Amino acid sequence: MSLSRSRTPMRGGAPPSPAPSRRARESPAPEGKGEGGESFWEKVGTLGRKKKVQEAKEVELEGKYAIDSPGMPKSSEVPPEEYHLEENEERSMIEPKSYENPKLKDLIKIIMEWINDELVDDRIIIQDIEEDLYDGQVLQKLIEKLSGEKLSVPEVTQSEEGQRNKLRTVLGVANRILGLHRGQARWSVESVHTKNIVSILHLLVALARHFRAPIRLPENVVVDVVIVTKKDGVLTHRVIAEELTSTYKDIGMRCERDAFDTLFDHAPDKLQVVKKSLITFVNKHLNKLNLEVNDLESQFSDGVYLCLLAGLLEGYFVPLYDFHLTPQSFDEKVSNVHLAFELMMDAGLPQPKARPEDIVNLDLKSTLRVLYNLFTKYKHLS
Repeated sequence: MSLSRSRTPMRGGAPPSPAPSRRARESPAPEGKGEGGESFWEKVGTLGRKKKVQEAKEVELEGKYAIDSPGMPKSSEVPPEEYHLEENEERSMIEPKSYENPKLKDLIKIIMEWINDELVDDRIIIQDIEEDLYDGQVLQKLIEKLSGEKLSVPEVTQSEEGQRNKLRTVLGVANRILGLHRGQARWSVESVHTKNIVSILHLLVALARHFRAPIRLPENVVVDVVIVTKKDGVLTHRVIAEELTSTYKDIGMRCERDAFDTLFDHAPDKLQVVKKSLITFVNKHLNKLNLEVNDLESQFSDGVYLCLLAGLLEGYFVPLYDFHLTPQSFDEKVSNVHLAFELMMDAGLPQPKARPEDIVNLDLKSTLRVLYNLFTKYKHLS
């Protein structure tokens, strides 16, 4: 975890420092000593002391290597045969080839950018899902920001026991917020602390959906997971398909149920009538600029038509330099929709029951709510 004011997550990083080799640890024998670099009496009289000194040196070198290296290797780089498991113990890891899944890469990128945007005021930027979230520090800050609840945990925990205790508290709060009971969560203190990316992603996806994060998660992300078990002293493994995300329809902002919820849930035929009426309404005005809409969900998502429509309905032209005419990035589209919302409120309309991010994320229900508010006020306008 690094500290910065930038909202753009940093990528990459220096490669891990190589562990000191056996040859690097050896010193040339001092003059007058034997082949091993010590006299006969040193060998006899100081064996115990020299063993302790050597152990101390090795511990020191290991400590230096741990500090110099950027972190432990990713779980995907540790083959099942390298696990040190107790009898009947079980662990899981993503099958290494699944890391090349474009949907998984997209999911990790989107989740990281969301976390960095949420924690920008805390000057926190994460660069690696596994390395930056396993100790509970970032998770604590994220849950505090999302929930507005201050967690009673130490700010910094150095020891492994302290990290686990902190994680236990943080995950307990997360489970309570998510309404999960014992045994329902797809993550645990052990799985998060051992940097199991499957468990960490399950947690982050659950938080993003619960708090209606202004992101569109890639749907149907499935990865192969290797489950390693030790039985009768022998390691065995099996591979299962793990679903990290499914198909979502509820990506809009939380608000009180209204007529559009009823239309979506119980009257899809009437919903089509409403969409047709709104398309007719917006085209009657956009046609003045030789523009036409046939897909409400996608053609309003970048905010351009929304800005132009707001100006047309109020009888003025929105200067092109006030918004991004050909927006490329997510932020540019959000900026356009935000401007359109401001124009609507300046005209006396209530604040829309949607976030700009919902419109950009192609949430049809949010888009219909915004357009219907315009229709209600301006339907008699020629």
